[in-house]
Amino acid sequence: MITMQTYDLVLKGGHVIDPSQSLDGFYDVAIQDGKIAAVVTELPPHTTKATQNVTGQLICPGFIDLHVHVYEWVTDFGLWPDDVGVNAGVTTIVDQGSCGPLTFLGFKANIVEQAQTDVRCFPSVNMAGALKGGMGSPALHSPDMVDLEALQQMAATYPEIVRGFKVHGESGALSRWGTQVIELARQAADAVQLPLYVHTGELFAVVEENRPSPEQVIDYVLPHLKPGDLLAHCYSCRPDGLMGDRDTPSPALMQAIADGVRLDLGHGINFSFAIARRMMARGLLPYTISSDVHGDFATPHNDATLDYSLCGALSKLVALGMKLKEAIAAVTLHPATVLKAEAELGTLKVGTRADITVLDRIDAPWVCRDAAGEEVIAPQQLRPAWVVKSGQPIQPHRRLLRDLAIAS
Repeated sequence: MITMQTYDLVLKGGHVIDPSQSLDGFYDVAIQDGKIAAVVTELPPHTTKATQNVTGQLICPGFIDLHVHVYEWVTDFGLWPDDVGVNAGVTTIVDQGSCGPLTFLGFKANIVEQAQTDVRCFPSVNMAGALKGGMGSPALHSPDMVDLEALQQMAATYPEIVRGFKVHGESGALSRWGTQVIELARQAADAVQLPLYVHTGELFAVVEENRPSPEQVIDYVLPHLKPGDLLAHCYSCRPDGLMGDRDTPSPALMQAIADGVRLDLGHGINFSFAIARRMMARGLLPYTISSDVHGDFATPHNDATLDYSLCGALSKLVALGMKLKEAIAAVTLHPATVLKAEAELGTLKVGTRADITVLDRIDAPWVCRDAAGEEVIAPQQLRPAWVVKSGQPIQPHRRLLRDLAIAS
C-alpha cells in the first residue's frame, strides 16, 4: 500500500521565480507545518487540505522591504506595519531608524510582537530614534545623543530584530557635526559586526555658513563605509544625493560599489527617473529595492500623502529596464543577505519558512510618476494578489497601494 504525502496547502501551476535557487519556470509549491515541503514541476499523487490554482501568476519568496517607517503613534510619520507588510504583499519589513536604544523596547512590544508581518529594524544610532517627520529636531541626531555601549547592548541582546544601524550622510548633518556621527556609527557597527544604512540627500535643516558643496557630500561619507554597508535613496533627485547634478557617478562612488558598498533604492519622496537612467546607464543597479513608505511629515498620523509602494517601485524599475529576475532578487534574496537571514528568508528552499508573495502580472499600460512629476508609461504592473505567511494564506487588503490604483 502506497502512503501518499499530505500537505496543508498546495500552490498549483504558478510561474516560480526564486533567485536563491535559480528557479524560473512552472512549478507546484507544497507547504506543510508552516514550511516549504516541495517545489517540483508536478507533485506526485498526494492529499492536501487546500489547493490554490495560481496559473498565470508569479510565485516568489516572500518580499522583504528593507526600508519602512512603522513605529506608529511614537514617530509622527509611522505607519501600521501590516498595512505596508502582509497587506501590501510583503512578508518581512525593516524599519530604518524610527527607534533608538531608549525607544527600542516599545518598538519591540508594540510593533514587532503585535504584527503579523515579520518586523526587523536598523535602529538609529541616536538614543531616541526619529521621533519627528522631516527630522525637525536635528538636536536628537547630534553626537551627544550617541551611546556606543547602549547600541552594542541592544544589538547583542536582540540579534533577531536588530540587524544594523541607521545614520545620516547629508548636508544638514555635515554642516552641524561634520562626520562625527558617522564615525561613531562606524564604531558601533564594527563592535557588533553589523552593516550601516546611510541616508543620502538633504534632510536636516542646513547651517548655511557651513553648507558643504553638494557634489562633495558623498565624498565625505564614503571613506567611512565598508563592504556590506548600504547607501539609501540611490536614485534621489536631491542635489547632494549620490548623483546630484553630475552627468555620471563620481569615480569614488564607482570604486566604493566595486569594493562592496551596496545601493538601496529607498524610493521615498525623492525618486527620480532621470537619476535612475543616468546611474543605470553606468551599470549601477540597486542591490535592494525598498520603498521608504511613511506618513505625512507635516501632520501627525496621516497616510493620505503616501502614493508609492514596494510593488509599485518594483514595477517602475522593471519598466526602466531592470530584468525581472534581478528585480525579484532585489526584494528577496538580496535583502535577506543584508539581514544575514538567507537561510530562512528570501527563498523557497525545502525546509525553510513558508513566506511567499503571489503576484498578478498586469499587461496593460500604466502611468507611473516620480518626485519631479515626470511620467513614464510602463507596459505592465506587478500587483500583489496574496501572500503566505509562515504557511498561512492571507488576502491582502492593499489599502495603501494607491500608486497601483488598487487601493480600497
